[in-house]
Formats: sequence, C-alpha cells, structure tokens
Amino acid sequence: MSNWLIPYLTFNGNCEDAVKFYQTVLGGESQILHFSDAPPNPAHPVPENVKNLVMHAELKKNGHVIRFSDTFPGTPYNAGDNISFSLEFDTNDETKTVFEALSVGGQIQMELQETFFSPLFSKFTDKYGVTWMVSCKQK
Repeated sequence: MSNWLIPYLTFNGNCEDAVKFYQTVLGGESQILHFSDAPPNPAHPVPENVKNLVMHAELKKNGHVIRFSDTFPGTPYNAGDNISFSLEFDTNDETKTVFEALSVGGQIQMELQETFFSPLFSKFTDKYGVTWMVSCKQK
C-alpha cells in the first residue's frame, strides 16, 4: 500500500456522496467512518447535526489510497481549497521530527497529540499555505 503521502479531500457535508461517486468511477474499496462512529467523549459530545457527517473515509485501489472527510460545521470551507496531504509514519519520533520541521512558521489547527485513531496526530498549514496532517501508524 502506498501510504507515505496521501491526498486528503475535504467536503462540506456531501463527503459520503463524493466517496461513493469516486468509487463508482475509479473502482476500489471504500471505508466510511461517521462522527457518530467515534468513541463517546463526554467533554466533547457530537452534536446531532454532525453525527451523520463523514469524519474519515478511504478509497483504496491497486496499492493506492485517497482519504476524505466532511468539514465540521462552522469550519471555513472554500471549494478548490479542499485538498491537503496526509503523511503517515512508523514511529512517534519520525512523526514528531517531521511535524516540528514542517510546521515552523505555519498555523497549527490541531496540536500534535494522541487520538483514538493514532498515537500522534496533527493538522496544520505550513508557511506556504499547504495544509498537512501528520500521524503515526497504530501498532
């Protein structure tokens, strides 16, 4: 599986339709995770109007992957600016090193931290305006 540099497309509430469309056109296998599928977090409950939105999806074919999600309501969304890149590493050290270097002079949307889906994850825009997500693979 080619999973070092992964295109990540973001949609404004129609992600599931987009994933199904791309799968119909391109083939492959898709997985869709909705916000309602995430483990409950009493400190940050998922609002009803968000539960059916796509938190994360993947379309895989012939060793390649494209990732997708919906924006969280209230998050700025601009059609045409809805692509970012996801970098996935084998170790926490490698993840931290790349995050620290690539985020210098940029704007961090989510600090590098442990999540339920990754030992380390961050989302940020670099000093050139490119949006990145870095994560460490689950063991």
